[in-house]
Amino acid sequence: MYMSSMSDTSEAFAGNRGAIAKRWPKLLAAYREPREWRSTFEIIVTALPFIAFWVTMWLLVEYGYWWGALLLAVPAAGFLVRLFMIQHDCSHDAFYRRRDVNDWVGRVIGVLTFTPYDYWRRTHQIHHATSGNLQLRGIGDVTTMTLEEYRASSRLQRLGYRIYRHPIVMFGIGPAYLFLLQFRLPIGLMREGWRPWLSAMLTNLAIALAALVLIMTIGIGPFLLVQLPIVMIGASMGVWLFYVQHQFETTTWSRPPDWSHAEAALHGSSYYDLPPVLRWMTANIGVHHVHHLCSRIPYYRLPEVLKRHPELRSIGRITLVDSLRSVKLVLWDEANGKLIPFKGWRDVQPAVAAA
Repeated sequence: MYMSSMSDTSEAFAGNRGAIAKRWPKLLAAYREPREWRSTFEIIVTALPFIAFWVTMWLLVEYGYWWGALLLAVPAAGFLVRLFMIQHDCSHDAFYRRRDVNDWVGRVIGVLTFTPYDYWRRTHQIHHATSGNLQLRGIGDVTTMTLEEYRASSRLQRLGYRIYRHPIVMFGIGPAYLFLLQFRLPIGLMREGWRPWLSAMLTNLAIALAALVLIMTIGIGPFLLVQLPIVMIGASMGVWLFYVQHQFETTTWSRPPDWSHAEAALHGSSYYDLPPVLRWMTANIGVHHVHHLCSRIPYYRLPEVLKRHPELRSIGRITLVDSLRSVKLVLWDEANGKLIPFKGWRDVQPAVAAA
């Protein structure tokens, strides 16, 4: 079966890019079935180390915060990111067979990640449905202006966009604001009824109660010295991963009727080829093009997909070094079909047809 699939897809790669992309979701459906014992194991090997790091940081606060406790915030944040990835898989009904089990696991983890699960799941569904569509930007994505939009903007609008895309804002101030403040209200979904509000408010209440118990147990000072660095570092890690998965030079954006979900998934999402340790810590989220093609695949089965279909390794592949270079890519050049930096944008010929 797999050999036949590989042969078919290899031949198809010589044809139309859009037609090729549309064949992949059906081929990848064979990997959607979760192994529930593995899912539970993944939760255990992620949650227990996170708790252990948190407790160790608290014990070290009094004896050596700067050289001991604060250093441990980095691996603790890494495990928090991994918990977020489990929550992410639950939002796609990928971790367990039953929808309600996925939802309640995701909601509990959402208290630890400061992310209201049901609200975030809805915005993430919108992201998957509209990724790469220039006419449907704004929810669940990194704001990206086209070159023509930037040309037509006022100086104040350009300044605002430059500030927004600055690395300090994008990966420092922005993530802290997103997870600590913005997620406290259902921003973007306030008119969709009571569900987003209920998700946000109940998560806020659970976070407040958990914080109150910990503060009464260890004191507000130690609590803040432990919790805030973990959340802020974890938030920056999470935003970085989300950023590089769609903001790379050869990504794709288009407008209907040229836009298609499958092509945007395959060519608009990267294969972030990380070293093994980082690959494990980030729960294989780097295999993002496969995830967008078939979001019901549990993250621990994504390496199996690459093993069976090695041709996917060459599509949208970026390395750790490549991803660092992608930070400067901020404007979508419709004429040439690629992201470009601010530097030299005036020298790029206007895309009359695209405008």
